Amino acid sequence: MTEALLQVEELVKYFPIRRGVLQRTVGHVKAVDGISFAVNQGETLGVVGESGCGKSTMGRSVLRLIEPTKGKVTFNGKNVLSLNKPEMRAMRREMQIVFQDPYASLNPRYTIGQTLLEPMKIHNLHSPGERMQKVHSLLERVGLASEYARRFPHEFSGGQRQRVGIARALAVNPKLVILDEPVAALDVSVQSQVLNLLEDLQDEFHLTYVFIAHDLSVVRHISDRVMVLYLGRMAEVADSEELFTNPLHPYTKALLSAIPVPDPDAKRERIILQGDLPSPANPPSGCPFHTRCPVAVDKCRQEVPAWREVKSSHHVACHLV
Repeated sequence: MTEALLQVEELVKYFPIRRGVLQRTVGHVKAVDGISFAVNQGETLGVVGESGCGKSTMGRSVLRLIEPTKGKVTFNGKNVLSLNKPEMRAMRREMQIVFQDPYASLNPRYTIGQTLLEPMKIHNLHSPGERMQKVHSLLERVGLASEYARRFPHEFSGGQRQRVGIARALAVNPKLVILDEPVAALDVSVQSQVLNLLEDLQDEFHLTYVFIAHDLSVVRHISDRVMVLYLGRMAEVADSEELFTNPLHPYTKALLSAIPVPDPDAKRERIILQGDLPSPANPPSGCPFHTRCPVAVDKCRQEVPAWREVKSSHHVACHLV
């Protein structure tokens, strides 16, 4: 068994709700509520769920772009949450992120060349002459011409900007890349190009991915394992093919039933969930999914389901499984 590169234990992130003139804390938004998982070297872990389920907050908390409320994050044998600022800056070289919106994540006043040079300067990588050569090679590796280094972000399409974001993440030779819905803002034809690029780069640079997305067909294509989140908690984790062919949690089944089928004559039962995602500021008692679950029983409303391994490498949190 390969030793886990990233180990997350009971990760929690609560955002305070403040009101009044004195801005007193009157409650908390429970964005991430006790998530534990591990990612092995060279693996791709897909993370799926509805908007607002805590996927992006989880990813940013792992990198300490958002400080977690509590929990433990171990990367390459080091406790990330115990590092001071200089140690965390050095650690960031090995842990990078590609953001969902490629335009908002690029400085509009920097040329693409300056954007790619900045992380190398911060981490004191390469000599000044070698850095520009590295910029050109990175651009060419992600499918862009080297002369694009002189252009600004507004001169690129969405797909090209996302390629720049990927090149920036690779500029410091990381081991782990968290991909926060990297193809959500792109056209379908461009999505496939970027996904193929990510797979090629993973093989070439021996990268480990945490791939956050809401498009399940994309997740199935790229992931080795898939984790399903609901309201800040884990609903199910399994190998990709196992999860898609044998889903156990009612929420996972509903998500999979929503995947479009290219064959217009194909018949499939569509599971329609009633109601909206509950507020993470006031989550329901018992199983967080019971308010929308089509098969919920009284026990689901009263007790939080235990996290259990029901078969090899297939975990689920449901009383009825």
